[in-house]
Amino acid sequence: MGTCVSDMGIKTVTRCKRRSAVIGLNRRQLLLAGAPFALALTGIVTPGACAAQTAMELGAPQPFDFRRLRETAKAMAAKSYVPAQPRAADLIAKIDFDVAQKIKFRADKALFSGAAGAFPVRLFHVDKFNPLPVQINIVSGGMAQRVVYTTQDFDYGNTELEKKLPADLGFSGFRVMDGPGSATDWLAFQGASYFRSSGQENQYGASARGIAVNTTASTKEEFPRFTEFWLEQADPHRHAITIYALLDGPSLTGAYRFVAEKQAGAIMAVQADLFIRNDIAQLGLAPLTSMYWFGENDRQFATDWRPEIHDSDGLALWTGKGERIWRPLIDPPSVQTNSFLDENPQGFGLLQRDRDFADYQDDGAFYNRRPSIWVEPLGNWGRGAVQLVEIPTEDEIHDNIVAYWKPEKPIKAGDNVGFSYRLYWQDHMPHPPADIARVVATRIGRGGVPGKPAPTDKDSWKFVIDFAGGPLTGMAARYDITPVVNISRGKISNPYVIKVVGTENWRAAFDVYAPGKEQIDLRCFLRLDNKTLTETWLYQYFPAPGSA
Repeated sequence: MGTCVSDMGIKTVTRCKRRSAVIGLNRRQLLLAGAPFALALTGIVTPGACAAQTAMELGAPQPFDFRRLRETAKAMAAKSYVPAQPRAADLIAKIDFDVAQKIKFRADKALFSGAAGAFPVRLFHVDKFNPLPVQINIVSGGMAQRVVYTTQDFDYGNTELEKKLPADLGFSGFRVMDGPGSATDWLAFQGASYFRSSGQENQYGASARGIAVNTTASTKEEFPRFTEFWLEQADPHRHAITIYALLDGPSLTGAYRFVAEKQAGAIMAVQADLFIRNDIAQLGLAPLTSMYWFGENDRQFATDWRPEIHDSDGLALWTGKGERIWRPLIDPPSVQTNSFLDENPQGFGLLQRDRDFADYQDDGAFYNRRPSIWVEPLGNWGRGAVQLVEIPTEDEIHDNIVAYWKPEKPIKAGDNVGFSYRLYWQDHMPHPPADIARVVATRIGRGGVPGKPAPTDKDSWKFVIDFAGGPLTGMAARYDITPVVNISRGKISNPYVIKVVGTENWRAAFDVYAPGKEQIDLRCFLRLDNKTLTETWLYQYFPAPGSA
């Protein structure tokens, strides 16, 4: 494993090592399976009203609140971790994607279906890819009741599984429906600590996780999982639901509260309290997971006919000092981990900026509709780094991008780590700056003048970056705007900035001459006199095989 550090505004630490894909399951199958998301505040129904909100069998009422959940998680952390075991493992292993699609939760059994203004919740069956059951509870008036699994809650189609499954099989997760009688959902929790929302355009894409443990550390990555959920509907006048979750894993436990509101996509307020069992080399807070195969910046490596294929096309950062940064994603030749050092970050996220159908020409996956995900820390998160992990892929079926916040402080056994943040599942990042233009496209090609190749073409590349918005909007064409460019090795030549004819876009272009195969780190922004006009563009370029 090698490490290189360059000072290009924010220090970027890059580590490379062999590692398998984050999720082995075919992501297209996982997304097609469906999954929504929930949020709530304070229940307003009476303790005895839970049974009236569902046709499912419920257990005896038990007192519940977040304080009790924290105490449970803390007590668990003092004991050794006991891995969960699937029930009827041989039988569940036969419920592959095709079989799982035949198993339908009965709509008339949905939780909260009888509550005014509530979002009905449907439950997921266990299957080959999600074999471990989770316990689901309904909360009302400070009392919780367990939802009891029976085969009567599902339609098994022609599988005849209802005759073979054990009575205590359990559920694998849940999804929050768009409304009473709706067959579509907007939020889902299923698998380890993963959850996702369909955003503003009802199209699932990138996911979030409760926590990431040792994602790129020398030790094996851990996938703690939510083992139990408590669902509580909010004020019927708010489009929201509250979800409590208990996390358990080899090195930590945790108590979570998600208050999810359906507005302009989804906005979630997340509170987490972690209790550490063992020392953790790498703890990732507010982790995001996505897919990137290729975009306009690396068409030269594409093997598919579509112009672009990705759930997210870049990592956006809003640093503690106020700098706005855009780092386009890449499909690297080997696993790359870049660390963007910061203190008290104001936000970060995996965004889908290319939102036109023409960008993708895909009328099946609809990548132009996939939501961006933005993390807004609440309170001070201290010193640390946003880490971006990019894993090579040769297809769109694997999630190969991970981003999270890694605290600088070492995480030791016995520690209590508490943090809060908001998650925005929307088309665009919230709080866009009015005084800074953003990057809208990155393109790379052969260096030199088109039609007049230079002798050094094999070692020379032209980088073209388009910016739009902010102070550039409405600005007449001029030629005194300067591209400020830095590179980790090589030479810059022919830098210039022009306004693209017939648009509001401004284009920076420059050539890089850099013999050799080592990666090239680049940084660029536009400046007029002493004023910064744009966010900072960061890029990591790997010369193609065959370069000198």
